[in-house]
Amino acid sequence: MKEVHIRVARREDCPRILELIHELAVFEKAPDEVTVTLAEMEDCGFGDRAIWQSLVAEVDGKIEGIALHYDRYSTWKGRRLYLEDLIVTEKLRGSGIGKRLLDELMAYAKEQKYNGMVWQVLDWNQPAINFYKKYNAKFEDEWVNVSVEF
Repeated sequence: MKEVHIRVARREDCPRILELIHELAVFEKAPDEVTVTLAEMEDCGFGDRAIWQSLVAEVDGKIEGIALHYDRYSTWKGRRLYLEDLIVTEKLRGSGIGKRLLDELMAYAKEQKYNGMVWQVLDWNQPAINFYKKYNAKFEDEWVNVSVEF
């Protein structure tokens, strides 16, 4: 594998980011659940009221991984960074790209004075769980995910 370059995502990266999101949905056995459009993704990441940011990992000039994140506020803990998706293309999983992305994101969070970072992982995704355990991540089994669609 060639050199991995980590950088902040730009608007023109959105089509590739969306491709990786679709790849993740297939991996997570939910390919039809991705309903966001490219236009919405671009607007929500780079429009007047942008709400997400991402780091991207490039290999040979192609984005092969992302760490998409946004602000979260906890009434108990204060300012937190929420990691929405850490995705590395299937062909490059295990190559260290995920570690590079997560390390860079954690460094950014500390530099920006967040007091922690939170995310979710599917209970059957043992490779990801094992990866996060290397960071001494705390796994909570008493909380239930809740959502509503509009």
